[in-house]
Amino acid sequence: MSNQAAKELEDSAYSYASQAIKMDSQGSYGSAITYYQKAITTLIRLAQLYPDYKLNRMYLERAAAYQERVKALQAARGAAPPIESMSSDVSGPASSPSARPVETLKATFDELVIKEKPNVKWEEVIGIEDAKRAIKESIIFPVKRPDLFPLGWPRGMLLYGPPGCGKTMLAAAAASEIEGYFLTVDAASIMSKWLGEAEKNVAKLFNYARKLLDDNGPVLIFIDELDSLLGARSQEVGGEIRVRNQFLKEMDGIMDKGKTIQLYVIGATNKPWSLDSPFLRRFQKRIYVPLPDLKARLEMFKLYTAPLKLDATVDLNQLAKLTEGYSGSDIRDICQSVQLRVVSELFESGAAVDKNSQTREIKMQDFKEVLRFRRPSVSSEMLRAYITWTENFKAL
Repeated sequence: MSNQAAKELEDSAYSYASQAIKMDSQGSYGSAITYYQKAITTLIRLAQLYPDYKLNRMYLERAAAYQERVKALQAARGAAPPIESMSSDVSGPASSPSARPVETLKATFDELVIKEKPNVKWEEVIGIEDAKRAIKESIIFPVKRPDLFPLGWPRGMLLYGPPGCGKTMLAAAAASEIEGYFLTVDAASIMSKWLGEAEKNVAKLFNYARKLLDDNGPVLIFIDELDSLLGARSQEVGGEIRVRNQFLKEMDGIMDKGKTIQLYVIGATNKPWSLDSPFLRRFQKRIYVPLPDLKARLEMFKLYTAPLKLDATVDLNQLAKLTEGYSGSDIRDICQSVQLRVVSELFESGAAVDKNSQTREIKMQDFKEVLRFRRPSVSSEMLRAYITWTENFKAL
């Protein structure tokens, strides 16, 4: 099926569902049922014609929700069950039979965008010195002394690397350092929840950022799982094409609006090789956030074990050496698992009923036992893929 045909089906589903919701809210339940059923049929048809398409789950979830709404309306009206039916492998959450309108097609802006002024100190970002230096040069220094940058500065940055290595914390620390707003957006949520209105909400995101910029100073948009939004596709349908084109337009806009705008976009991905090549040049800085080295792992063990009761046998230097290939989140999980181990002992012994009882001190053997059953979350094959991509596309 052609992209144009897919776009027409998607637009039809959106039109039917919008009309159904309108009729539902106005109390015209007969008409609402008819439009819901048309939306269900169209969404299922779209999913059947694109069996491998990544948004099928979202289409089928919507269809299931509309079906549940039809059942609720018909039960309230005393009508027979709907003629239209879902295939057996599609299910949705049960709905109350009350005449409460079904959820709208798109998630609310507040549900998908988190606005905050983070309190993450630069010193809390352990290791990744190259990445920190690139962020300082691109964001922090231009904010502090824009007069020193007659040619402007980068406003699009891509952070890529294994999961759990501090990409989000790095972006938050940058926003904290410039005392700016930090808008956090999950790209997977954009693609799964903004059916039919995706490109309008991407525009709303950037307009909202510009308003904050005018009122409050620097703004940093952080988009996680960027590959969900800008990844290369073998198949695309209308809504996906439109949202990607809108994002491209917005990125071009912030780069063209003079040399002094303090609006930045940081994208993060664990799969940089999935990104569509036309989008890469919009991210002038492409920064590899690698696994922590020996020094960084030692600092992480010091940080995460600080609140724990350690026996004198615990050698943090040795632990740092034993955890080569582990991510920062892996190391935190190890420390957490060791604490859970001694807490479990306290409960299993029955001593925990005494509110004054405490766990025993953690020994080096406890760490070794945990490491026996906890392997690194990043494979050697994935690391080789990061290194290869870095050699071809890095831009510090």
